[in-house]
Amino acid sequence: MGVEAGAQVARSRALVVLRMRSRALAVALLPAAVAVILLAGAATGRLVGPGWDSARWILAPVAVLVLLAAAGIALVVARARPAMSPTIPITEDAAPDLYRMVRDLADRLDVPTPSAIALTPDCDSWLEDRTHRAHGPPPAEEHDDIAGGGRHPHRRHAVAPVLVIGSPFLWWMRVGELRAVLAPVVAGTGPSAHPDIAAARRFVRGLDAAVAVASSPHRGPVPRAVLAGVGWVARVLLRSCRVHAAEMERGVAAAAAERAQAVDYGLRIVAQEQVGLAYAGWDRLLTRVALPAWRMGRWPSRLDAGVVAALTELSRRDRLAEGFASRLGERPACDLLEEPGAVDEAASLLAARLFHGGPAGPGPDWSPVGWSEYPEEVVDRKWRIDAARLHRVLDAMGVRPAPGSAVPNTGGPTLSRVLDHLTGEADDLTARADHLTDRSGESPFTARSPEPPPDDEEDLSGTTPRSATLAARLSAELSREEATATPGPSATAPFSGASSSTGSPATPDPAALWDDRTLPLFPLQPPRTARELLADHLTAMICCAAMDTAGATPGLDWLDGPTLLHNGERTADLAPKILTLIEDGDSTPLRAWLAQLGIRPEKPVRLV
Repeated sequence: MGVEAGAQVARSRALVVLRMRSRALAVALLPAAVAVILLAGAATGRLVGPGWDSARWILAPVAVLVLLAAAGIALVVARARPAMSPTIPITEDAAPDLYRMVRDLADRLDVPTPSAIALTPDCDSWLEDRTHRAHGPPPAEEHDDIAGGGRHPHRRHAVAPVLVIGSPFLWWMRVGELRAVLAPVVAGTGPSAHPDIAAARRFVRGLDAAVAVASSPHRGPVPRAVLAGVGWVARVLLRSCRVHAAEMERGVAAAAAERAQAVDYGLRIVAQEQVGLAYAGWDRLLTRVALPAWRMGRWPSRLDAGVVAALTELSRRDRLAEGFASRLGERPACDLLEEPGAVDEAASLLAARLFHGGPAGPGPDWSPVGWSEYPEEVVDRKWRIDAARLHRVLDAMGVRPAPGSAVPNTGGPTLSRVLDHLTGEADDLTARADHLTDRSGESPFTARSPEPPPDDEEDLSGTTPRSATLAARLSAELSREEATATPGPSATAPFSGASSSTGSPATPDPAALWDDRTLPLFPLQPPRTARELLADHLTAMICCAAMDTAGATPGLDWLDGPTLLHNGERTADLAPKILTLIEDGDSTPLRAWLAQLGIRPEKPVRLV
């Protein structure tokens, strides 16, 4: 370990953590030590008498029980599988240039080389220790020392941490920028190699894994009771060393940053701007573009390439980002991969699994979609599915078609039917319900779809009665559809990487297993409220009418997601007009916009 001040702080804190481990061991051995003294005193004839005999009879069983409990706790801590981030492992054959760059970077920093490289579908990079026996022995072809100096890859103490790189960085950053960003991360292998810091980290990770094992609800009453005691002890130890472990990690980070200052320091300042920009583009792409496709059972297979398109579009719109587009002429970091397309597909599937909870592999109800197919396969289909759901709810409510509809007697799916219903008076709704009540005294709506109370009355406050009722019905209908949806055949299989006829370099990670019941691990957005659902369904119905009666087409905006194109140009934002319709029951601004674009609301639309 180097002479950096942060490294010395990290080592001192690690020693504190290890002393706490020693104290815990001493407490566990104390009853046994006293029992041995009492037994030795009886054997030598020094501690004799009724009192000493009673003490021996009482303390000996207690010492045995304490030793057994301590051994059990130590066994759980040692064998519990530490948490490991789901990643895409990258072999050296799949990315020789990337491995060479990391190797050269480690040589310049005079630190151990990471044992392997993996990618994560997130805008972050870190070192991850995967030397625990529960993770399995590292295969030689994947975990050899990439510097070539190590000849014993299966010796746990000789294996350096794995370098995990955010996949969006590879596509957006240039090679020099990626090297500058990874410099402080790779520099962290130096302090990580120190025996005291490594032992302290193993102890803390073991305690954390033991708490996770004790918290698992899928056990019988007896194991749960036993593990409750293990969890209590582990939590006490974690609380006692939490502050020191945090300070140790801060010291490691400070030492790594200090050592990395000698490598591409000026370029790293510029590259940090790209980190923030990549994060903004990645978040926007996931929430606005990928999420609508995931909800429909489709996953975009080139998310990382989409980040480049999204950030390029941002640089075109935003003056603050004008200079970033000029970087695209330099060599991108994804060129360091032999098959970037296959890696991008594997990372895209993993992103869908982590952020949405989709199945582990492609299937009939979970298929990939390319960006060129996105408008037709996702946008058009999404709008028509939402429009069909909207009309199903109106049918269940007994809402008749608008008087001016082309199909007034068949309940045709027209936009006028929706607009007239939302702009009508509440008294008309009551009169219609009374008129449609059947002989048994129940209305068709009550018989077919009982109304649930709105989950969020505050969210629907400020809307018209009809808007609130329709929003609640839509929310209930969508909840029923999600509850009855069956998962794909591979929903419980572990992550299997990208499929390719020629073989993918992104091979599956056999240790990257997690409980499917916890997915998604990182939800992008909270569930949509009833008001948001109503606005989305109204937007979908309007877009369907525009496509079927005015020649509009579905489109993809890299920053805003699905969009409507009219005469090849993006239409104006519908949100203010739809908000006026929902809150005030006034369709005048929306009807004026429809007339301006030549959209016929009385014409039926095609649904799916």
